[in-house]
Amino acid sequence: MHQPQPHEHVCCEECSTCHPNDPIPREPVSIPQVHIRPLTTEHSPPSSSTSQYTSSSEPASPRTPDTDIRVDDSDDSMNEGEMSLRRRRASTQLISQSPADVRRILIGKAETDTKLLEKVCCGGGCCFLDALPEDPASGISRPVPRPDNNAFHSLGLKLGPLSMNSDLTKIAELQPQTVTFSKLSTDITPDRPDIPSALGVERHPPQFVQPHAPWEVYSSKVHHARELTKPGAEKRTYHFDLDVTDYPVETGSVDFVVGGAVGVQAPNSSHLVEEILDLLLIPSHVRDKPVTVQTTTGRWPTIWGDDKPRTLTTTRRALLTWCSDVQSYAPTKALLRLLANYADAPNEKKILLYLSSAQGQAAFCDLRTGPHITLAQLLSAFPSSKPPLPHLLSVLPALMPRFYSLSQDPSISRPTASNSPEKPRRIIEIAVTVHETPNWRGGPRTGVGSGFLERIARKVIEAEEAGISPSSLDLRVPMFRGLMANPLAREFVTDGPMLLIGAGVGIAPFRGFVQKRLRSANCANKVWVLQGVRDSLLDELYSGEWGVDDEKVRKVVQSRRGESRYVQEEVRHQADLVWFVINALDGRVFVCGSSKGMGEGVEKSLVDVAMDKGNLNREEAREFWEKKKGSGHYVAETW
Repeated sequence: MHQPQPHEHVCCEECSTCHPNDPIPREPVSIPQVHIRPLTTEHSPPSSSTSQYTSSSEPASPRTPDTDIRVDDSDDSMNEGEMSLRRRRASTQLISQSPADVRRILIGKAETDTKLLEKVCCGGGCCFLDALPEDPASGISRPVPRPDNNAFHSLGLKLGPLSMNSDLTKIAELQPQTVTFSKLSTDITPDRPDIPSALGVERHPPQFVQPHAPWEVYSSKVHHARELTKPGAEKRTYHFDLDVTDYPVETGSVDFVVGGAVGVQAPNSSHLVEEILDLLLIPSHVRDKPVTVQTTTGRWPTIWGDDKPRTLTTTRRALLTWCSDVQSYAPTKALLRLLANYADAPNEKKILLYLSSAQGQAAFCDLRTGPHITLAQLLSAFPSSKPPLPHLLSVLPALMPRFYSLSQDPSISRPTASNSPEKPRRIIEIAVTVHETPNWRGGPRTGVGSGFLERIARKVIEAEEAGISPSSLDLRVPMFRGLMANPLAREFVTDGPMLLIGAGVGIAPFRGFVQKRLRSANCANKVWVLQGVRDSLLDELYSGEWGVDDEKVRKVVQSRRGESRYVQEEVRHQADLVWFVINALDGRVFVCGSSKGMGEGVEKSLVDVAMDKGNLNREEAREFWEKKKGSGHYVAETW
């Protein structure tokens, strides 16, 4: 059976909500209206959020269009193999699975060497441009012994004919040391607030870790946390209620807004930091001892501070916990060259120099584009390399904040009990999906931000199961207000029809959009949501928590259950609705989610809709959506 290629146009199928031969943008019929009766200013907890509004359906009122189940027009003679191929749905075409495939595509045939072709980047700062052929290494009398440990084996390095007497050229230069430690001055007391204790180092970052001066990272108390997904879901997603009642007032009209995001300054896990300190043979009694840290240039250890020399006081543990990223980035030649410089074992030094040279360019590309590699893994793989911590901090990337979209209308405050003398608490809500990759030891490895927040959520959940109030734990999330002018927040308007398309945790900010719209009765019938999930029984987020009956504004599309349809396919089925919204006065289409798969697929579907409904060719359809994007009527926030 013919499968459409990426460049081919996929016609929108005719169904009850899509009429390909009718190019006139009209508001879809059979969408029941929602009549809103606002309650008092009290804000119900998430479990009863549907009671905030009451709604009723009328026969001729707008609603999210129902979708006809797609019927396959193919004949019954399709064999079992073709049926299995048809069931496999993918939003992207797999063209390569390894660096060898990439070289075959670029070079034209499967070759093991790297040749000068053109400026083609592998995505991590290395490229094929200046790579040399593999070292012929005519002498094989002194082969390089491979380190015999699990960490080295997990790297999967292909060293080819490398030997101890191989000549290596264009070795990366050793980066200068820009960080130095010195003994604490006698006029500095060890109880300064920016010198955390060993027990409290993971609670809040030092004062010098500033997002944007003069504002500091805010310690937000965790009001509540819960898991949104069910056991068995492919990815775990958690919901957090963060108390920002006492968040400092900034100049101007800056505030938390619908569609905005907050920055979470998450630390490296204490176990990972302890492991790195052990691998570097740093004595236990100096790990939490205050030292004077001097930098010669750069922004480090701040987040977005000025590029200038700095002198500050902190501890070695605090620097590794809050200031340097030790697990998110692929290894750089600067790091490998540093490890080579301090490696005592000749075989380890030779391998590290090889990876830093032109002859080892292909192996270096394999290392960067292969399985995820952490600093602890590299130090375990080359155990004779013990670089001084100041020099190591000079080449490690800075630990940057992680940004999460608000999942509610932040103008809603959480009231306290009526007999409480306290003022109403201001609560913001976020949703976080835990990202996992395989660990070289065989277990899972979580991301810096998602792993930190999951550890907090598990403490809350375990406390509730034990009958303990989560507020008594005094759990904190270091965060700051940021990206309140990102595309989602900037283009949100209080009037005009809106179509919100999202999958996974990308649906979270749209919950705030709907809540904000439902506060205005005249806008209640002008918002529709297309939500993509794998299985609604396991990973549908915020079911029943949209402030109105879900079926009035939301269409859930499952890829693993029921019709087995991706949200990008649903966009084609809702062609009439898409075309009506984007051509209406102040109409807007928002897309939020992963760029791989969903984001790319939705963009192609929108082009198909414009081709069918607007009678445009592919280039004209793409130009149509580019103009809508430029005017702010089509907003795609993907990652």
